[in-house]
Amino acid sequence: MNAFKKLLLLCTGIAIATPLFAKNPELGNKMAASPAPDWMKKAVIYEANLRQGTPERNLKGLQRQLPRLRDLGVDIVWLMPIHPISEDGRKGTMGSYYAVKDYKAVNPEFGTLQDLKEFVRTAHSHGMKVILDEVCNHTGRDNAWVKDHPEYYYRDKEGKMAGPYDWTDTYKLDYSNPGTRAAMIDALKYWIKEADIDGYRCDVAGEVPTDFWEEARPQLQAVKPVFMLAEASKPELLLKAFDADYAWPMKDVFNAIAHTKGVNKYAQEKKQNLPKMTAKDIPALLDRQKKEYPKGSVHMNMITNHDLNSWEGTEFDRLGPATGAFAVLSYTLPGMPMLYTGQEAGFNHPFEFFETDSIMPDYSANEFTAFYEMLNSMKHSNPALDADAPVENTQFVKASNPDVLTFTRTNGDNIVTVIVNLSNESVPLSYTGHQPIVTGLTNMFTGSDAELPATLAPWQYLVFTGSPTLGAK
Repeated sequence: MNAFKKLLLLCTGIAIATPLFAKNPELGNKMAASPAPDWMKKAVIYEANLRQGTPERNLKGLQRQLPRLRDLGVDIVWLMPIHPISEDGRKGTMGSYYAVKDYKAVNPEFGTLQDLKEFVRTAHSHGMKVILDEVCNHTGRDNAWVKDHPEYYYRDKEGKMAGPYDWTDTYKLDYSNPGTRAAMIDALKYWIKEADIDGYRCDVAGEVPTDFWEEARPQLQAVKPVFMLAEASKPELLLKAFDADYAWPMKDVFNAIAHTKGVNKYAQEKKQNLPKMTAKDIPALLDRQKKEYPKGSVHMNMITNHDLNSWEGTEFDRLGPATGAFAVLSYTLPGMPMLYTGQEAGFNHPFEFFETDSIMPDYSANEFTAFYEMLNSMKHSNPALDADAPVENTQFVKASNPDVLTFTRTNGDNIVTVIVNLSNESVPLSYTGHQPIVTGLTNMFTGSDAELPATLAPWQYLVFTGSPTLGAK
């Protein structure tokens, strides 16, 4: 099955990787018109797992980590769901974050409303924004709405409430009911008003009607300008409602290339039938998305997140020795990058999801920390990498070897040139036509003048940055 049109239903009942939906040829001719905040264009997102990420396992514990995250170069802290977790049908001992019992409460496991307010105030004092992970597609089975407003819920053929897929700890909401819409918008506005949060990451956003999001966004914006991230790859969501979506299709390409080259251990162990892909499939995907998405659409690139980590192994399981190369691409391809709890320390452990995990990251600075600090600094200091930079400003250069990906991004007089060997073999570096822009640039990792080597080592990456004359070749 085509990797970009397959609905990836995880057997855990937690998450779904939403595919590109049916093509709408009109969307590619329209402009993305969400009221995106200016601060998102250079932002690095950090997904914080409250349950597993700190010894305290709560908001106060994560608050103590904020200076470290600031120094790392994080701009947006995304908190996984903070709400009380339903007990009816609970999975495991602790249950799923995504089975919400009360949309207007803080899970006592994580602290109090006052703790959340203090966390947000502290993050703001460090120059960071905070977004909440909100679950609008379904609720837990003992959410108060089940008893007080049963009309809010979807009914199956037998007239019973039911959860989507195999998410047996949830009931799906019915957005054909105006009351459901009003109640959810009220819940979304609540946290902006009460805790001064800066936006939302919206779970399985593509399963909720797009017109609901387009109805909700202006009302949220009236309270405070916010950032909205959709866990989906559904082009119409970026027309008016969301500022960015998940780059699930690019993640699929990364995994497929790693599998093609024999380093995706997870795919091998699970006997996944992934398509054969090489470096050329990356620009091919971007070309396809130019036609399918509104102009100016922004995608969040990643090599891991909570779903991937818990259900498909760590980035090291899926990408192996290619992890660094794909991390560089997650920062330098068009879009905005994200980090997941422990990624900045090279944490190589899949977190338990329904239980308390006794293994947690050691955040002592190491080579991974230095690596991501450099990438974050590069993101902040190079306008060519701005999330809102026109995708047309990304030019791919054809290398003689099909495993070599080369591209240059420009914005004003700023240039970033990226060269990556997406294979496990040493390859000669040459080009079939003009060479990439390197004159006057600096090797971002070494600080030396940029120069093209004769050969690239397996999975080697080069990033050259600077502001020379654009005409130089």
